[in-house]
Amino acid sequence: MDRLRRRTALGLLVGGASAAALGPLDPVFGGRPGDSPNRLPIPPVSPVERENRALGEPWWPEDDGRAADDRRRQIQGYASTTSVAPGEEIEFHVAVNPAGRFRISVHRLGWYGGAGARTMLTSPELRGVPHPVPIADPDTGVLDCRWPVSWRLSVPHGWPSGLYQAVFTSADGWRACTPFVVRDDRRPAALCVVLPVTTWQAYNQWPRDRRVGKSLYGGYRPDGRRDPELRARAVTFDRPYSGAGRPFHFDRDEAAIRWLERNLYDVSYATSFDLHSGRLDPARYRGLVFCGHDEYWSAEMRRATEVGLAGGTSLAFLGANSVYWHARIHPAADGRPERVVECAKTDPSRGADGSDPTLTWRSLDQPEQALLGVQYNGILLTPQPLVVRAADHWVWAGTGVADGDRIPGVIAGEADGVHAALPRPAGTTLSSSPYPAQQGGRRVQNSHVHETARGAVVFASGTLGWTLALDRQGHRDPRIERATANVLNRMAGRRPGSVSPGS
Repeated sequence: MDRLRRRTALGLLVGGASAAALGPLDPVFGGRPGDSPNRLPIPPVSPVERENRALGEPWWPEDDGRAADDRRRQIQGYASTTSVAPGEEIEFHVAVNPAGRFRISVHRLGWYGGAGARTMLTSPELRGVPHPVPIADPDTGVLDCRWPVSWRLSVPHGWPSGLYQAVFTSADGWRACTPFVVRDDRRPAALCVVLPVTTWQAYNQWPRDRRVGKSLYGGYRPDGRRDPELRARAVTFDRPYSGAGRPFHFDRDEAAIRWLERNLYDVSYATSFDLHSGRLDPARYRGLVFCGHDEYWSAEMRRATEVGLAGGTSLAFLGANSVYWHARIHPAADGRPERVVECAKTDPSRGADGSDPTLTWRSLDQPEQALLGVQYNGILLTPQPLVVRAADHWVWAGTGVADGDRIPGVIAGEADGVHAALPRPAGTTLSSSPYPAQQGGRRVQNSHVHETARGAVVFASGTLGWTLALDRQGHRDPRIERATANVLNRMAGRRPGSVSPGS
């Protein structure tokens, strides 16, 4: 048995032993205050559980020096949409330099006994040619590739909802990728994971060539230095993600998904745009899970989330810096919906439709703390310990922590905290973690939880290091796993103890 298959098989055996020790997973049961009549019964065995019985393999090989880059652009591509339902089509636009043959393999990300993904299919051999980098729009900075379609996929009806990666591999071994989501618009799962595609694109500097690339954070001077004053006002999905195609902070989302599927949560998947457009109706789910760095929110996204919360849908924010910028969503120049994210950041002008300026939500008198209970307060210089507070709260049940305990490295990247001068829902502060901020001085990170009158839970971890403590070698911490399980079990209606963080 080769090393990969042996490792995967051993992972399946270990996972099976843990599940056997726990007994079968309980189906979602009973009602709770705030249950919507739109929520349909959920079957006891979820597609996630069935799917993760399959043999998996890593979707991205260990680094062998063959990942594409933005200067040589050996192979790069993008998808025609960020999410698709079974039976719908998704198109891939790929450039190959120099011209040559390539293939596209499609992988679903999950647990799969520790392998992390399963290969769903591979395209026939395709012919690829170079395509140019477009000239940035002089008003918005948008770099709209408009490359022709290389391959069109009709998503099979048997594919489960999930986060997928299309991997482009040239005949001489260069590779790049682009993510997309397969939705399930028919079956309501207990939880829906909302992938932060608006934020992925906001940070996309493609091409990161020190010449023409732009993101919502900067462009390049003639000397090749990145300058925030040269940032784009808007960015498009009609271009590759920079480098080999993994969005910024994608690892935060990937770690959360591996953990959720390892623990067999009944989850479905959607994107920011699905929440924006109404394809994702929060009322169909017991809870929404925002895994990672989810910074850019349209008014429609926030409105749908707040309406869902008022109706009893719980919310878990497992990252930090969430709901920070107000963004507008626009169609492509040819009318295709949801292809452009606009956020000018310093322009106080209203949109042509009268919409609020694209500034921070707090500057629009709608601080994110009013929804989350905490809000962004800084960038960390180095990872810091999470300092436990309110250890007797149900979120910390079974973790063995006491007030003042320090959980190493969990406060990382960016952090949220309670702003005493701004309105916030009554709730419980679960951590109080001082840290030296990149902006100068010392600040305090807070995790927070509150419950609504309808019985919904809102949990905010307040750190970009939380999901890494769920499923990354060297970062994983059973106390954070148990606390997360406590939150999601309550959201999903699972009994305490039906998840084994140590599995």
